[in-house]
Amino acid sequence: MAKVVGIGFKEVGKIYWFNPQSYKLEIGDNVVVETVRGLEMGKVIEPIKEIEDSEIEHDLKNVIRMANDKDLSHARDNEEKSRLAIGKIKEIIETHDLDMKTIDCEYTLDGSKLLIYYTAEGRVDFRELVKDLAGEFRVRIELRQIGQREGAKMIGGIGSCGRELCCKTHLREFDLVTMKMAKEQGMALSAGKVAGQCGKLMCCIGYENEYYSNMKKIMPQVGDEVKTPTCSCCKVVSVNLLRQIVKTESIDKEGYDEWTRTDVTKVRSNPNASESDNGIDS
Repeated sequence: MAKVVGIGFKEVGKIYWFNPQSYKLEIGDNVVVETVRGLEMGKVIEPIKEIEDSEIEHDLKNVIRMANDKDLSHARDNEEKSRLAIGKIKEIIETHDLDMKTIDCEYTLDGSKLLIYYTAEGRVDFRELVKDLAGEFRVRIELRQIGQREGAKMIGGIGSCGRELCCKTHLREFDLVTMKMAKEQGMALSAGKVAGQCGKLMCCIGYENEYYSNMKKIMPQVGDEVKTPTCSCCKVVSVNLLRQIVKTESIDKEGYDEWTRTDVTKVRSNPNASESDNGIDS
């Protein structure tokens, strides 16, 4: 077992484990820690606890100290310097005519390194760019390519639901989202319907995946024969998993009837059912 404390560096960023050493840390405390990028200031997100050694992906780095007034002042100054630097960075990149998009930048706590985050379709040769950036800012330059999801998380925005992006408000890490999940939920499988601002599948598709998977197991599917309060053997023509409504047709009368899940009993499964038949009313 190892004693760890969870530290975050962004408002809604990934949580990293550090060795708290002898410090008595509480959630919300600002601390200075050692990272692969140098000294950085982070905030305690998860309290000190013990976890299995197998849960630690890398060697634990130490909490150096509780952040003092000087550290907090440096952090504020660095934020302002980063805000002013981003425009100049974009100008310099434009002069090199490189196929990359600058997303954000930040200084390490001691101000000795400037990290620049960018997105690009492929590999970018920025050797000459780094020389110009280092000459302009007089610090070490680190260009870090990030994915489209990470880029959207940094920039933020409003999703198709009309609310701020989940990755900007509460989603600290990205979970796996697949086209199969969207298919099982009866979504229109077009980029405009299932893709978020990052161009990837919307993270919220994964939120309801467990619900839809469970409903598919207990509700009849299209083509199944069921028994209803008014029909001893009707055919299912559509299923709304979210509302738990089943639409049926009978050979004895024209039109369709709608029933709640508890009103129908499966008599016989559809022998022609396939993986592609999601049984969802669109």
